Amino acid sequence: MKEVKKDILRRVFLVYFGIALFGLTVIGKILYIQYFEGKELKDQAKMFEMRFDPVEAMRGNISADDGTLLATSVPNFDIRMDVCSENISDDFFRENIDSLAWLLSDLFKDRKASSFKDSLWSARRNGERYYLIRRDVTYTELKKLQKFPIFRLGRFRGGLIVDSHYKRELPYKNLAKRTIGFESSGNTDTIKYVGLEGYFSKNLTGIDGKRLMHRIGSNTWVPVDIENEVDPQNGSDIITTIDINIQDMVESSLMRELIADSADHGCAIVMEVKTGYIKAIVNLGRTGKGDYAERFNYAVGERSDPGSTFKLASFLVALEDGKFDLETPVSTGNGIVYFSGRKMEDSHRGYGTLTAQQVFEKSSNVGTSKLIYSAYAAEQQRYIDGLYRMSLNKLLDIQIGGEAKPYVKNTSDPTWSAVSLPWMSIGYEVLLTPLQLLTLYNAVANNGVMVKPILVKEILKNGLVEQTFPPEVINPAICSPSTITKAKILLEGVVERGTGSFLKNPVYKIAGKTGTAQLARDNRGYKDGTKAQYKGSFVGYFPADNPKYSCFVMIYKPLKGKYYGSQVAGPVFKEIADRIYANLKDIDNPPRKDTTGRYLPFMTAGLQKDLQEVYGYLDIPVSSLNTAAQWARPFSDSSNVTLVPQIVSRGSMPDVTGMSIKDAVFLLEELGLKVMVNGKGSVVRQSLQPGQPYPKGSIIILDLSPIKV
Repeated sequence: MKEVKKDILRRVFLVYFGIALFGLTVIGKILYIQYFEGKELKDQAKMFEMRFDPVEAMRGNISADDGTLLATSVPNFDIRMDVCSENISDDFFRENIDSLAWLLSDLFKDRKASSFKDSLWSARRNGERYYLIRRDVTYTELKKLQKFPIFRLGRFRGGLIVDSHYKRELPYKNLAKRTIGFESSGNTDTIKYVGLEGYFSKNLTGIDGKRLMHRIGSNTWVPVDIENEVDPQNGSDIITTIDINIQDMVESSLMRELIADSADHGCAIVMEVKTGYIKAIVNLGRTGKGDYAERFNYAVGERSDPGSTFKLASFLVALEDGKFDLETPVSTGNGIVYFSGRKMEDSHRGYGTLTAQQVFEKSSNVGTSKLIYSAYAAEQQRYIDGLYRMSLNKLLDIQIGGEAKPYVKNTSDPTWSAVSLPWMSIGYEVLLTPLQLLTLYNAVANNGVMVKPILVKEILKNGLVEQTFPPEVINPAICSPSTITKAKILLEGVVERGTGSFLKNPVYKIAGKTGTAQLARDNRGYKDGTKAQYKGSFVGYFPADNPKYSCFVMIYKPLKGKYYGSQVAGPVFKEIADRIYANLKDIDNPPRKDTTGRYLPFMTAGLQKDLQEVYGYLDIPVSSLNTAAQWARPFSDSSNVTLVPQIVSRGSMPDVTGMSIKDAVFLLEELGLKVMVNGKGSVVRQSLQPGQPYPKGSIIILDLSPIKV
């Protein structure tokens, strides 16, 4: 019995000892936690109750060249209420709820006052500390709301909680929208910026701040006003080169033509010749609703066969290589020629024999292809090298994403064939964007200096200049000065006598080139049994005597029966040029001077020997493109004068505009014509157009105007 009792006591002591040891362990752990792990655990607990949320920084503005806002961030606010704040008593809430509900209804006008009142009472009964009253409240609405009953007491006493965020706005809506860029999120929460918004996103995006948030309830977080919050740093502002007035005018001009032609889309670009600053860039595409909007940046991202506008590049290469000159004759026959069995034809037949200058002015496919093929058939890569020399195969690397890479293939390309050379010469089997082609024409206007197109000229931080983008030269000389002079003669001739004669006006000169390109249908080629589709374009510069602006206009897939560049794109170009010339004061042409500072005298076209004699007497440098030519027209560029041979052939009407009446009558009567004269001065208009065939004894009427010095 005694042994049993001892055994029981041992067991009791063992249990007691175990319990005591366990208690000491617990006490020890408590002490350890209290003195060694306490701070860390308290910090972890706070993390579940407190956190820092980002405070959105305001995205920088995008402005036109004069500071007019094109894109800006407008503050919007979400209005919430701590309905159960301990500072809002039941009596105070009951006394003011009717007035608050009525004012909310009157401000937002989408709910009755009773609805607001019921929802606020319900939120208070449910203990809501972060009740949403309204999203996307404007700043004006917020200022009014802050004066309402209860809310006027502020954040702590009135329970008013204001969460701010920014919404991107385009003050001019669709104007240059695709170039400025817009945000699109698609099906994800990730915002995608395009255009300038995308290219300069790092500059426009600021640095978010931090705000301390406190958790109330199961998953409701409210801001805590404390002094150590980190303020956001707003993004930088972008100053573009766009002139808002020119942009608006160009858009309206292009829009009218697209509607009139029921075209698929079109684009227009205006660029400053010397700087490369883009003053307007418009891209309009037909929407599913049948109207037109900025859907895609065709000017930058769409490459296609340039068609006849590419003939300038072909002529530049051949003239630079000395393969032919402006007066070189070429037979166009009946307007059809075959290369390796493939037919090439002119849109207008029967030109017969033309000079190279006339080929360009009339945009003869047959004449151009025969000139280039004859010059380069034995060394075709040399023609390609000439195109590469003008940087036509390189990206412009402009300040916007999505630029399509130019495609100017060479003889090693797998697609090179026996017809590649002649077809490339007239703008097929070549792919360029409108802006890449305009850059070439702008280089001619800029005396051979190719400048990079620029869309943004400055970045500002807090009103101070952070970075500038001065004019940048891509190619200091695309060809020699003499070739540039000839190119200018060709481009002016297109408007004076050729396919662009509809742009001719007595106030100022335009130089440029029409283009009509048949559109390829993917891998089906240009003909697939359906009606052919075209794009019409015109590209050039003005005023031709002292180029200020270059411009490109393209109309894609016009459907109302007209599709030539002269018919669809030309009128838009003319309207743009006329309105810019009329409205901008700084475009006036200054009198040209020679290198000694003397004024170059005005000279009419006439006998070449007489012109050389007069210029020699005045000690003015003069050169001639053909010293054997009897008649010539002076062409001045800065301080130099070039005599361009005046084409005179019996049976084909010469161009006598710009001649004195004495020389014009002498020349025309020598050709067997009867001359009638209206007015005094030099010839400004002739009734029989240059190049037009005439029978002997025909009557021609000349309109004269006093010579302007």
